[in-house]
Amino acid sequence: MRRFHERYDLLLSPAMPIRALKVGLETPADGNFGDDWSGWSPYTYPFNLTQQPAASVPSGLARNGLPMGVQIVGPLAADQTVLRAARVLEQAMPMPPPPGLGG
Repeated sequence: MRRFHERYDLLLSPAMPIRALKVGLETPADGNFGDDWSGWSPYTYPFNLTQQPAASVPSGLARNGLPMGVQIVGPLAADQTVLRAARVLEQAMPMPPPPGLGG
Protein backbone atom coordinates (compact mmCIF):
# COMPACT_ATOMS: atom_id res chain seq x y z
CA MET A 1 0.00 0.00 0.00
CA ARG A 2 2.91 2.35 0.62
CA ARG A 3 3.93 1.99 -3.03
CA PHE A 4 0.33 2.49 -4.15
CA HIS A 5 0.12 5.75 -2.20
CA GLU A 6 3.35 7.01 -3.72
CA ARG A 7 1.30 7.41 -6.90
CA TYR A 8 -2.29 7.86 -5.64
CA ASP A 9 -3.59 10.01 -2.80
CA LEU A 10 -6.56 7.80 -1.94
CA LEU A 11 -8.00 4.36 -2.65
CA LEU A 12 -11.76 4.12 -3.14
CA SER A 13 -13.52 0.77 -2.98
CA PRO A 14 -16.93 -0.61 -2.11
CA ALA A 15 -17.39 -0.79 1.64
CA MET A 16 -18.84 -4.30 1.30
CA PRO A 17 -19.19 -6.78 -1.59
CA ILE A 18 -22.69 -7.85 -0.49
CA ARG A 19 -25.94 -6.33 0.69
CA ALA A 20 -26.54 -5.75 4.39
CA LEU A 21 -27.01 -8.91 6.43
CA LYS A 22 -30.23 -9.78 8.19
CA VAL A 23 -30.29 -8.84 11.86
CA GLY A 24 -28.57 -11.43 14.05
CA LEU A 25 -26.50 -13.03 11.27
CA GLU A 26 -22.71 -12.83 11.06
CA THR A 27 -22.54 -14.30 7.56
CA PRO A 28 -24.95 -14.35 4.61
CA ALA A 29 -27.76 -16.85 5.06
CA ASP A 30 -27.02 -18.55 1.71
CA GLY A 31 -23.61 -19.77 2.96
CA ASN A 32 -21.79 -18.54 -0.18
CA PHE A 33 -19.07 -16.82 1.83
CA GLY A 34 -18.29 -19.44 4.47
CA ASP A 35 -18.74 -19.33 8.22
CA ASP A 36 -16.41 -16.43 9.02
CA TRP A 37 -17.00 -12.69 8.57
CA SER A 38 -13.69 -12.28 6.73
CA GLY A 39 -15.14 -14.24 3.79
CA TRP A 40 -17.57 -11.45 2.98
CA SER A 41 -15.58 -8.47 4.26
CA PRO A 42 -12.45 -8.32 2.09
CA TYR A 43 -12.36 -4.54 1.69
CA THR A 44 -12.26 -3.32 5.29
CA TYR A 45 -10.17 -5.48 7.63
CA PRO A 46 -6.90 -5.24 5.66
CA PHE A 47 -6.67 -1.56 6.57
CA ASN A 48 -6.99 -2.35 10.25
CA LEU A 49 -3.88 -4.48 9.79
CA THR A 50 -1.94 -1.80 7.88
CA GLN A 51 -3.17 0.92 10.27
CA GLN A 52 -4.20 3.16 7.39
CA PRO A 53 -6.98 5.67 7.95
CA ALA A 54 -10.23 4.68 6.27
CA ALA A 55 -13.81 5.93 6.23
CA SER A 56 -17.03 4.46 4.88
CA VAL A 57 -19.49 6.91 3.34
CA PRO A 58 -23.09 6.09 2.37
CA SER A 59 -23.39 6.11 -1.41
CA GLY A 60 -27.04 5.29 -1.98
CA LEU A 61 -29.59 2.56 -1.55
CA ALA A 62 -29.67 -0.88 -3.13
CA ARG A 63 -32.83 -2.01 -4.94
CA ASN A 64 -34.02 -3.58 -1.69
CA GLY A 65 -33.79 -0.21 0.09
CA LEU A 66 -30.77 -1.05 2.24
CA PRO A 67 -27.76 1.31 2.31
CA MET A 68 -24.59 0.87 0.30
CA GLY A 69 -21.27 2.57 0.97
CA VAL A 70 -17.94 3.52 -0.53
CA GLN A 71 -14.70 3.18 1.46
CA ILE A 72 -11.97 5.80 1.31
CA VAL A 73 -8.45 4.72 2.33
CA GLY A 74 -5.45 6.99 2.73
CA PRO A 75 -1.77 6.51 3.44
CA LEU A 76 -0.46 6.30 7.00
CA ALA A 77 -1.20 9.42 9.07
CA ALA A 78 -3.40 10.98 6.34
CA ASP A 79 -6.49 11.06 8.53
CA GLN A 80 -7.36 14.65 7.58
CA THR A 81 -7.17 13.84 3.87
CA VAL A 82 -9.52 10.87 4.32
CA LEU A 83 -11.98 12.92 6.37
CA ARG A 84 -11.96 15.78 3.86
CA ALA A 85 -12.62 13.34 1.01
CA ALA A 86 -15.43 11.73 3.02
CA ARG A 87 -17.08 15.12 3.49
CA VAL A 88 -16.83 15.88 -0.24
CA LEU A 89 -18.45 12.54 -1.10
CA GLU A 90 -21.20 13.06 1.50
CA GLN A 91 -22.03 16.40 -0.09
CA ALA A 92 -21.85 15.03 -3.66
CA MET A 93 -23.98 11.95 -2.89
CA PRO A 94 -26.56 12.90 -0.26
CA MET A 95 -28.22 9.84 1.23
CA PRO A 96 -31.81 9.50 0.03
CA PRO A 97 -34.48 8.65 2.57
CA PRO A 98 -35.37 4.97 2.81
CA PRO A 99 -38.36 3.92 0.67
CA GLY A 100 -41.66 4.80 2.28
CA LEU A 101 -40.25 7.57 4.49
CA GLY A 102 -40.46 10.33 1.90
CA GLY A 103 -38.12 13.19 2.02
